[in-house]
Amino acid sequence: MPHVIIKMYPGRTEAQKQDLCDRIVKDVIQAAGCEEKTVSVGIEEISREDWAETVYKPDILDRKDTLYKQPGYNPFGD
Repeated sequence: MPHVIIKMYPGRTEAQKQDLCDRIVKDVIQAAGCEEKTVSVGIEEISREDWAETVYKPDILDRKDTLYKQPGYNPFGD
């Protein structure tokens, strides 16, 4: 039962978000070997001003043990 949450800045159209979702679902099905009916995808839009505290710190810095792809930036400059 893969559930994917995408957090990104606002500004994409509904068509872009749906295309992103469709591509992710296709890849999850292939990579995880599951059925489409078991995959769900959520998109959360987070403002640039809130990104560091709302996403970067809790989801990246504080969860390195579950992170499979590190970003190439650090808004805190550490």
